[in-house]
Amino acid sequence: MKKTAGTKIKRSKGTLIFDTVNYIFMILICFLCIYPIWYVVVNSFNDAKDAMLGGIYWWPRKFSLENYKTVFEDSSVLQAFKVTIGKTVLGTLLTVFFTAMVSYPLSKSHLMGRKVYMMFGTITMFFAGGLIPTFILFKHLNLLNNFLVYIIPMAFNFFNLLIFISFFREIPASLEESAKIDGATDWKIFVKVILPLSKPVLATIALFAGVGQWNDYFGGLMFMTNRVDLEPIQTYLYRMVAQVQSSQMAQSISASNITASDTTSTSIKLAAMVITTLPICCVYPFLQKYFVKGMMIGAVKE
Repeated sequence: MKKTAGTKIKRSKGTLIFDTVNYIFMILICFLCIYPIWYVVVNSFNDAKDAMLGGIYWWPRKFSLENYKTVFEDSSVLQAFKVTIGKTVLGTLLTVFFTAMVSYPLSKSHLMGRKVYMMFGTITMFFAGGLIPTFILFKHLNLLNNFLVYIIPMAFNFFNLLIFISFFREIPASLEESAKIDGATDWKIFVKVILPLSKPVLATIALFAGVGQWNDYFGGLMFMTNRVDLEPIQTYLYRMVAQVQSSQMAQSISASNITASDTTSTSIKLAAMVITTLPICCVYPFLQKYFVKGMMIGAVKE
């Protein structure tokens, strides 16, 4: 009995030490991940002229909203936001539905030519045509300077297809068989049975596609050669960061009827970074709950 009690006490101390080390390590990791974002937010809300003196780490020393006022008074920023929101919503919906629709039949081993399709798809994961052939292809497809260049090329991703296939294979075949006995077609089974049970994987792929669409700046940079009005906010931010000349920033500030002493190029860039990052951070918590749910809870009733 004494040995048993001593063993329990020793194991409890070991567990306590292990948990303490884990907590400290995780707190350190969280701090290293969160503090850079906090630093950007703090400096974006600080007076620009005062921020140039440095020494701002935890809280704004001189609170000011002039940086955000400058950004939102720029009509090009609002237009870029509209483009980004539009392409994120439409692109995410099309990517999720189209990928799910292709993945469902490919998850069936009896599909004719399935191995050939999977082989071609796997090749695309390791080899690509390159930027120049892609640009020429989009030009011949009349996708250059076209809003659809953000939507169509990103409507399908083979990696997302593999995730869908692995999920669909976990769905009991008895569900589809019972639906067929009731007279349901394959399309009706997919829409009425499969998709409602696929919320976890739908949310996961939607998050991948949404973040990819929201953060994409390369498409606007390469494929919008003479349509500035169709550039997303990330491309606009990229150009803002790249053009750090004070004369160009002063011109944009004077166009907004704000004196140059109220803002600087750095303060405006920080404010723009916060604005572009905030929406996707707000969406993530609503999708995270699907990641921890059981995939087949309630799917089969006994």
